[in-house]
Amino acid sequence: MKTDVNVIDILQQLDIMFPSAGCELIYHNLYELSIAVILSAQTTDKNVNKITPILFNKYSDFCALSTANFNDVYDIIKPLGLANNKAKNIINLSKVMVEEYNSIIPDNLNILMSLPGIGRKTANVILSEGYNIERIAVDTHVERVSKRLALVDINANVLEVEEKLMELIPSNMWHHSHHLLLFFGRYFCTAKNPNCIKCPFKNQCILKKD
Repeated sequence: MKTDVNVIDILQQLDIMFPSAGCELIYHNLYELSIAVILSAQTTDKNVNKITPILFNKYSDFCALSTANFNDVYDIIKPLGLANNKAKNIINLSKVMVEEYNSIIPDNLNILMSLPGIGRKTANVILSEGYNIERIAVDTHVERVSKRLALVDINANVLEVEEKLMELIPSNMWHHSHHLLLFFGRYFCTAKNPNCIKCPFKNQCILKKD
């Protein structure tokens, strides 16, 4: 792994490239955020935003969703893929939230990760986006570009990527940095066809394409 990476310079350039980088999921409260993030697994935020108005119109809070019919929820979210697991998870999460947490989503990482359907990335998004607690959520985009730009070791796992980025980046920048890296991976340094020719970081990138 290279050692001459100036992560602040990279983030400043990304801020110029993506001045509006931020959460693209549409939500109005912590209930909607948590459900939307769970539904966003292995699909796009755009697709989630097409489905959630239908879901939230019928099930407006954890209490309503906790008593939802599985088949009805499945039919609503089916276009997103993984609908069977996602329907089970959001219904079971809602039951736990009503029965144990008075429908208030916790602001604790370990508690969040113990809840149905919530892994580390989802928990970090809920904390940073919903509670303004600085965290770095590592999704496929963040992991990919962090490795391509040699910010982290190419063989690092997701947790190691998160920990290294938190080490490199000042804590007050974690939330925004997550969005900058995500946007760069989603719209510029894509998995299959990265825009290497126009990339300002091509001398740093391990792909080394002209």
